[in-house]
Order: sequence, then structure tokens, then C-alpha cells
Amino acid sequence: MGLYLVESVLNQKVNTRADFEKKVSDIKEGLNKKGADLIEVQVSRDFTRAFFIIESGQRDDVNESLRELEIPVTLIKPVRLVGKDLEEVKKQADIVNYLVEWNLPENLTMDQYLERKKKNSVHYAEVPEVSFSRTYVCEDMTKCLCFYDAPDESAVKRAREAVKAPVDTIIEIASDSDEK
Repeated sequence: MGLYLVESVLNQKVNTRADFEKKVSDIKEGLNKKGADLIEVQVSRDFTRAFFIIESGQRDDVNESLRELEIPVTLIKPVRLVGKDLEEVKKQADIVNYLVEWNLPENLTMDQYLERKKKNSVHYAEVPEVSFSRTYVCEDMTKCLCFYDAPDESAVKRAREAVKAPVDTIIEIASDSDEK
């Protein structure tokens, strides 16, 4: 079984937290029928973009399940979880409210990325108001998604500067109380 990152632009298909929760329930059911498991889902605060992490034996099963549910898919890639154990993520115990997208530089290998992350992660202590949670790194080394709990976007930027990691996009994640 592998992990897949699926990105979706929701195109006004979901407008409220309740609509989104219903759609997620349908996705879980559809994936389970194919032997796949929805590990995590995050949606932008404005409900325009969604990020799914799915555990499945086959990429095609993921794509087919989402297509049947009319979920527009803009990206499906195998990913590696860094910073947390998969069982911890499945418990969904920690809170994240920001997602950072970083398009990785060409010629960076997974080993180089992991070594760099290990060396620089100690610098998160310089920005104690930010908690790093986890990263999903695309196996093809094109991009990664990093999840944080932080008071605001500028704190996330300071944390990224402290660990010498660029930012391409910062997305505020919807909370349980958010409505469009």
C-alpha cells in the first residue's frame, strides 16, 4: 500500500463546512469499496482547494473513486510522510491551520531533502509560537506540503525562514467553525 496526495480545486461544488463533511464521508465510503483508505483531508478556509492523503494499493483506484464522486482532481502523486508516523496521523490528534506548498528545486534527491530537513529542523525552536506537524514529499521530488499550527501567516513565514525552507504558497486551513 502506498500513500497518494490528491489535490482538488472544488469549483464551487462545496460552499460550507457541512457540505464538505458530507463530501468527505462519500469519498471515504467510495474509497473503502476499492480497498483504499482516506488518511487525511484538509481544505482551504475559502473551500476552494482540498488536499487528500489516501492509502491505496493502486493509483487508478484512487482516481476512479474520485471521478465517480465528481471530485475534480488536479494532481495525484505518490508521497512519503516525513515528521510523523502514519499511525499518529490516522488518529488526527494534532491541529494544523496552515499548509505550505514548496515546489522543490530540480536535482534535489530524497536523501538530500531528508538530510537537509534533519539538519535544519532544530531551528523551529527559534519560532516557538509555531508547531511543525508533518510533511508529505512527492516521491518524484517535485513538491512537498508542510503542515503547521501557527497564530498567523507571518509566523509561518518566520518558521520557514528559520529552517531555511522556501515558501511557494501558504494556505490557511479551514477550521470546524468556518463557513463560506
